[in-house]
Amino acid sequence: MSTSGDRVILVHGLGRTARSMAILATRLSRHGFRVVDFEYPSRSESIEALTDRLAAAVERCCGTARETVHFVTHSMGGVIVWNYLVRRSLPHRGRVVMLSPPGNGSELADVFADSALLRSILGPAVRELGTAPGSFVRQLPPAEFRLGVITGDRSLNPLSAWLIPGPNDGKVAVDRARVPGADDFLVVSATHTFIMNRADVAHQVVAFLRDGSFDITSGEPC
Repeated sequence: MSTSGDRVILVHGLGRTARSMAILATRLSRHGFRVVDFEYPSRSESIEALTDRLAAAVERCCGTARETVHFVTHSMGGVIVWNYLVRRSLPHRGRVVMLSPPGNGSELADVFADSALLRSILGPAVRELGTAPGSFVRQLPPAEFRLGVITGDRSLNPLSAWLIPGPNDGKVAVDRARVPGADDFLVVSATHTFIMNRADVAHQVVAFLRDGSFDITSGEPC
C-alpha cells in the first residue's frame, strides 16, 4: 500500500496541546505524509463534545478529499478517535495508531474522578476514562477499523507502583492499553508522557500506516 501523500491527523492527549506531537509530526512529514494537527480543549468538555469537534475538523480538512486519511493519537486522543469512528456510517479507509490509550480505562482516572479538586483541573472527560464497566471508554464497541496500539512499560511516576497493578507507563497499565478489536499490539520501554517523541515509536507508526502491522524485525529509527 502506497501512503505517499496520505493525510495523517494527529490527536494529542488530556491536558496536552498539538505541540506535544510536534516531533512525531516532523518525522511523519519526512516520510511523505501530509500532517494535520487537531488541537482541542481537553480539560473543558466531555468526550462526546470533543468528538464533535474532531468530526468538524475532519470535514474541514478532508471532507471532499479523495486521499486516504489516517489517525495517530496519544492517550485520550485515541478514545476520541475511537468514538468518532464508531459514529461513522461508512467504513474508515485509513489506519489508526494509538499511543498509550486507556483502552480499558485507567486506575489514575479513577483516583482523579474521586477528587473534586483534580476534576476541576482536568475537566469532565477524566470521569469517562475510568476502569468501571459502566465508564464511557469501557462501553465503546470493539474497533472495526485497522488499528495498531503501542504502549510503554516504563514509569517515572512514584504513585503508579501502588495505584496501577502490573507493568505500566506511569498512567496506563499495559493490559489496560489493549483496545478490543486491534490488529496489532506492541510494548516498548517508554513512559506515557514522552512515548510520542521516540524515534523507534515513529518508525513503528510509519510501518503500521504503510503495511498494517508493526515492524518486529527492525528497531531502525525514523
